[in-house]
Amino acid sequence: MDDWEGPIDTGSIPEDGSSFDVIVVGGGPSGSAAASYNALNGCKVLLIEKEVWPRDKICGDAVGGKSLSHVKELGVKEMVEKTPHFMVDSIVFGSANGNTVQVMLPQDEFEKKMAGYSLPRMQFDYMMFKRATEIVTEAGGSVIQGFNVKEVLDNEGAIVGVSGSFGKRSSESPTMSFTAPLTIGAGGYRCPVATKLVEGVHSEPMRDDDHYCGGYREYWENVGGFDGSRGPIEIHFIDEVIPGYFWLFPVKEGVVNVGIGMVISEQRKQKGADKSLKKKQRWVIENHPVFRERFKEARIVEGSQKGWQLPFGSPRKSPPSYQPRRSAGAGVMCVGDAASLVDPFSGEGIGNGLVSAKMTSRWYFDKDNHSGGFPEEEAVAYMEDLWGTLGKELTNSHRLQKVVKWKKLMNWFVGKASRKEEMGDMLTGMIADKEAQKALWSPWFLFKTILLP
Repeated sequence: MDDWEGPIDTGSIPEDGSSFDVIVVGGGPSGSAAASYNALNGCKVLLIEKEVWPRDKICGDAVGGKSLSHVKELGVKEMVEKTPHFMVDSIVFGSANGNTVQVMLPQDEFEKKMAGYSLPRMQFDYMMFKRATEIVTEAGGSVIQGFNVKEVLDNEGAIVGVSGSFGKRSSESPTMSFTAPLTIGAGGYRCPVATKLVEGVHSEPMRDDDHYCGGYREYWENVGGFDGSRGPIEIHFIDEVIPGYFWLFPVKEGVVNVGIGMVISEQRKQKGADKSLKKKQRWVIENHPVFRERFKEARIVEGSQKGWQLPFGSPRKSPPSYQPRRSAGAGVMCVGDAASLVDPFSGEGIGNGLVSAKMTSRWYFDKDNHSGGFPEEEAVAYMEDLWGTLGKELTNSHRLQKVVKWKKLMNWFVGKASRKEEMGDMLTGMIADKEAQKALWSPWFLFKTILLP
């Protein structure tokens, strides 16, 4: 049995009515990190996961450079490196007319093993949760799994805790309640804490299909074009999936995460059965002149066919309150997907999730000063600082997301970049530094790329 396939012993279950400094709902990377950081900050934490480990999480499986500083800080990087994984040294972008450009990640980061990994989320999340269990329990807190949060408790609009039961049926176990001055929502795009905050307390819309992505993923073995345990991941903007994209992300030697992502509002504009992402992917694999050759000897990993949704962090035109949507309030902060922080261009969410997780502990919550409840003014400061930290990057990514719908422009741009070394170097810088993406909108950049040979 591999290190990530056995059960995780989370210790004894706290008594009904127990109080903590912080409750974290959701045991994925963002929730595990938030629980770890708050425990390291001296808090008594309760970490709640609704599934029982090991469990799968549907994703593209890439863990980018932004994530790795946190992964290292929490003691998980060495755990990852001892298990099978793929080292990402570059990204291949493909356009509809068949042009491709390979954008190399900074070599110094690659040599330090900080450029990025790709590995199954079942494996990565397991290690994040296992390490969080160690950190939380060593600090006097508790970790429970298989617990379904049914109600988020509030007192005059301030979140004060949660209640629920073990098992997916209410009759399987009695309801238990836990309280804390701060509850952190980390339960993904359907997070009950985020839903209570946004829809329940503030009567704001939780969902906007212009800013939600549908995704579909399969694992395949023996896909052509990949060799070894290091190399590129691939993103292809091809006719059959525009305005979305088709990806190929190796996760270890011989195994590739293959998938399609598309903004839900764009998907719904399409007609007929072919708007199904599963059917689009099947067509690409079986009929596309390039990919049918690469999949000729490949075989699917049965049971790996799954779909999910991602809430993008793209700015809303007329937000009811805060960008990209409300993510905090009295007694509550949300992180990761629960705060709608997924990058709208790449679809990557772990890095932003870990950034937000660390912000909850080191910068805002103080167990002594906030023992009577996490205050609204600190919640507002968190939301403003969160957008101040990630807003430019997410806005630039949203612009790039719109650009890929212009097929002729993408064909030209990728073709030009594949022939012009300095453009490839510039793209490398943009991948490494999201602030550098602003160059795409400068007149000088457009002049150099369009008019100069």
